[in-house]
Amino acid sequence: MPKIGDMTEIDPATSALVLIDLQQRILALPTTPYRGEEVLANALRLRKAFRAAGAPVVVVQVSRPDNPPGSELAFDPEDDKVVTKYTIGGFAGTGLDEYLRGQGVRTVYFGGIATEFGVESTLRAAADHGYDTVAVSDAMTALSDLSHENAITKIFPRLGTVVTTEEVLAALA
Repeated sequence: MPKIGDMTEIDPATSALVLIDLQQRILALPTTPYRGEEVLANALRLRKAFRAAGAPVVVVQVSRPDNPPGSELAFDPEDDKVVTKYTIGGFAGTGLDEYLRGQGVRTVYFGGIATEFGVESTLRAAADHGYDTVAVSDAMTALSDLSHENAITKIFPRLGTVVTTEEVLAALA
């Protein structure tokens, strides 16, 4: 598993990018330490790089009774795999694990909103499913500084690796 600071290369054949809940109404929430637009910008940079490298990109969207799936994605998912979740995390009942395994993925890179809800739940489940996990710290944001800081500094390092968008882009170049 790559570690902070020594990530030199990403194998696109065994890696995937998973973006959580980048939907209009969620981007509009008061988030910290990054605004929704900042997270979206970094997520789209990562998406472009993963796609250019031939690695799969998964867009996880939440569906609630008051909004149909896909009605408010913040970007066009094009050929990305779209997974609709009905719980906090992206694995339960969605086929995400089957898709990733079918693609030969062993390492999953995460971004999205909110760090302490959908991102953390999905990252924890990925670790439980045996994937190496990488949290892209500036491609996610939370509802409180304390929640984001706790996840980035205490939880995610115990489950995998924490990196920045720039580190991932450099490793994919």
